[in-house]
Amino acid sequence: MSSASSKVLKWASLAFVALGSPSAEVMAFSAPRHRNTPLRGAVGRGNGINGNIGRLWMAGKNGGNDGDNVDPNPGGLNQWSDDDDERSFEDLNFIEQIQEWFGSPEGKEDVKTYTVSLGVALCLRLLIIEPRYIPSLSMYPTFEVGDQLAVEKVTKRIRPFSRKEVVVFNPPETFREIVGNTSGKAKEALIKRIIAIEGDEVEIKMGGKLFVNGVKQDEPFTAEDADYEFGPVVVPTGEVLCLGDNRNHSLDGHIWGFLPTENVIGRAVFVYWPPWRVGTTGMY
Repeated sequence: MSSASSKVLKWASLAFVALGSPSAEVMAFSAPRHRNTPLRGAVGRGNGINGNIGRLWMAGKNGGNDGDNVDPNPGGLNQWSDDDDERSFEDLNFIEQIQEWFGSPEGKEDVKTYTVSLGVALCLRLLIIEPRYIPSLSMYPTFEVGDQLAVEKVTKRIRPFSRKEVVVFNPPETFREIVGNTSGKAKEALIKRIIAIEGDEVEIKMGGKLFVNGVKQDEPFTAEDADYEFGPVVVPTGEVLCLGDNRNHSLDGHIWGFLPTENVIGRAVFVYWPPWRVGTTGMY
């Protein structure tokens, strides 16, 4: 209740008591009768109010005093709070505003909404899909620095990995040994392309061409042919071989070896940022 409204009601109540109230027959409740019982908290005279302070007289049917009728709400005037002392929400300090907000119906509803939304978002990120950021050019031209992509984490549990798929994974132990276990890079997830799966024989020869099981591979997604030779090697069970699309500028499987499939976080499915890069180009 605003301070102005409170003052209006307060003065209206004082006027109501001072000028007289409706007869007992039309009151919302009956006033109890007590002989010579002082009315606590009511003062005034005239129009049915005796000059004796604290006693209220009401006119009866005979025009005289109909007994000492006591105010049905003794001390009622004292029940008004001093709204002038109440502070608005803007006057509260930050902690008090937070407490006030949490205690309000709107605050409780907002907390419920935020909690449910956060829970759903965390479940989606931990179990279904998560965003990733490209920090280097090791996968150029498929990905550029600054690309943000979605990595889905469900199908790795129900579908085996295939050649040419782009995956995000936790680096194997051999990678950590190369960069140093104390390096921050040793803990960062990597993104590469699977070029061979378990049981495949892999070789890079003839000017940097990739051969899998003796068959030359068509790789339109690479930046250039490799300037190194590799293999032949056979991919062990439960592992894959991953290379970067930017073959000559990628710290990948031709250096640190095979990747255990249990290290895979998920498959890269599409780029969602920046807007002009949105799509699935190069992700098989």
